[in-house]
Amino acid sequence: MINVFPAAERHSADLGWLRSFPSYSFGDYYDPNRTGFGVMRVCNDDYLAPGRGFGAHPHSDMEIVSIVLNGRIRHEDSLGNNVVSSFGEVQRMSAGSGVIHTEFNASDEEELRLLQLWFMPKERGTAPSYEASSFDVGKLHNVLLPVVSAQASERVAWIGQDLTIYLSRLGQGERIVHVTDPDRKLFLFAIEGSLRANGVSLGEGDTAQIERSGELELVAGPDAFLMLVDMPAQP
Repeated sequence: MINVFPAAERHSADLGWLRSFPSYSFGDYYDPNRTGFGVMRVCNDDYLAPGRGFGAHPHSDMEIVSIVLNGRIRHEDSLGNNVVSSFGEVQRMSAGSGVIHTEFNASDEEELRLLQLWFMPKERGTAPSYEASSFDVGKLHNVLLPVVSAQASERVAWIGQDLTIYLSRLGQGERIVHVTDPDRKLFLFAIEGSLRANGVSLGEGDTAQIERSGELELVAGPDAFLMLVDMPAQP
């Protein structure tokens, strides 16, 4: 079963320094029918003005992933980390028992666009941790490239939940198939371009919740850049 949520129907907020397009309830926006999917609680497509960002704030018992699409992000936290990341890099923070952090656009001239993803952890109350990783942008083409996973590697950030986040670029008409346990849930985001998922069309900016589908066929329309999350139904 595939439920598509068109970009045009997604909630949006414009604070001047921040334009945000959340897929699920977040902050002042609440929709009882859109409070998360599986272990995913937040998927925000955020645009931050030059030099602006989120001041110091706390988190606990949440797995937080920031994927930079354009520009540069600066992360600082109470663990002593101070890191700037750009496209091809991912930041992962396991908030665990508690951490305080800030996130800012590291540029005074260029807008920052990033995906902010929050997931429920597999275990609560663990020691907080942070990791900045990088992936090979040249390997995105016509493959689902893991960038965050419980099965971490040198170029794949670890996360404290049984999930994997994939990125991929597909050219016109290119096809790729993802096979998973039908009891798991899949979240698909057409970041750029358009594609078909098991024959269902997604335009640029559309997202889809996919359930009870052990095999997912993705076929690109105009060149597509996509994110796929394979995750359990519950923590």
